[in-house]
Amino acid sequence: MGDHKINKTYQEINERIRNGKAVVVTAEEIIDIVREEGPVEAARSVDVVTTGTFAPMCSSGAFINIGQSKPLIRTTETWFNNVPAYSGVAAVDCFLGATQTVEDDPLNKLHPGEFNYGGGHVIQDLVAGKEIELVAKSYGTDCYPNRKIEKTVTLKDLPSATLCNPRNGYQNYNCAINRSDKIKYTYMGTLKPDMATASYSTSGALSPLFNDPYLKTIGLGTRIFLGGAQGYVTWQGTQHKTAVDRTPNGVPLTPAGTLFVMGDLKQMSPEWLVGQSIRGYGCSLSVGLGIPIPILNEEMVKYTAVSDEEIFTQVVDYGHDYPQAISKSYGQVSYGELKSGTIMIQGREIQTVPLSSMVRARKIAGLLKRSIEKGEFLLGEPQHLF
Repeated sequence: MGDHKINKTYQEINERIRNGKAVVVTAEEIIDIVREEGPVEAARSVDVVTTGTFAPMCSSGAFINIGQSKPLIRTTETWFNNVPAYSGVAAVDCFLGATQTVEDDPLNKLHPGEFNYGGGHVIQDLVAGKEIELVAKSYGTDCYPNRKIEKTVTLKDLPSATLCNPRNGYQNYNCAINRSDKIKYTYMGTLKPDMATASYSTSGALSPLFNDPYLKTIGLGTRIFLGGAQGYVTWQGTQHKTAVDRTPNGVPLTPAGTLFVMGDLKQMSPEWLVGQSIRGYGCSLSVGLGIPIPILNEEMVKYTAVSDEEIFTQVVDYGHDYPQAISKSYGQVSYGELKSGTIMIQGREIQTVPLSSMVRARKIAGLLKRSIEKGEFLLGEPQHLF
């Protein structure tokens, strides 16, 4: 039996999902299944492998239509709780970026570079149902004469709100150290001097793009778990690139693929969209993202069986090299090592600090698994691969 090729289609797997017969496991569970049964039998018995990650994803935001006024207005400036949104779109449309910081933040006045609140926090407050103070201005035209509107809104009051994240789900990312003699405040967190700590940000074996390293099943139209609701991959993300250096099982050794994702903000949850204030850097948004990987054949099941010990990343100096755009690795470490709590760099044992939450990543993979098992979540067959 081991020599027979397994080939399934999206349609066949979706039919099994509709009938409640699909076998769904998480990206952690598939590892032991493949070890015990082999890839052919695992591919025969398993239909879908679910993944998950939850971490700050700075390249995130929302397209929001704030609703028209009487008389009509074409907004040129918009603020949500005093956080500016880009308004050069049309009429009352705007884009609120997750890293946009609030104007006149008292924390910033006391400590320049520090911010309490930003676009990511507004997005979380919106999905939590909180009231938001909205101000919008215009220079006025014959067809849009109104020059200013002020109102208090909730997410339900907004005609449309679409989470639109240009770069999420990074396929691998650096492990950050600081070789300088001063504390460095970065988007990878606070890095202690003289390599006292090392920060990393991915869920390893659960991370979506580690389970499909060549993006054979993830593309335009792939249905995903996004912010607590169903969303879609709509294009390759900004800074997307195809990895050159890979492990024997195809996993990139450096940052590589990224995803452009979208979904209906009105369906999402504050549990899975969490505003962040990162000391010395600014604001961001932690995003819950999960992607189901269809097991079409033995090749796909082998990819999903990758373990933390088989996934490696580069150690990069954020004290000097990174800000100077110097590409240099101070060592290569596995995610098994990173998750152990310490790594060895140049003969020194260094404490590791995760920016991503494994607890939440596992929960996302579990939620996605149960949703598929219940027939509530069908696979979206990609119409274009990146």
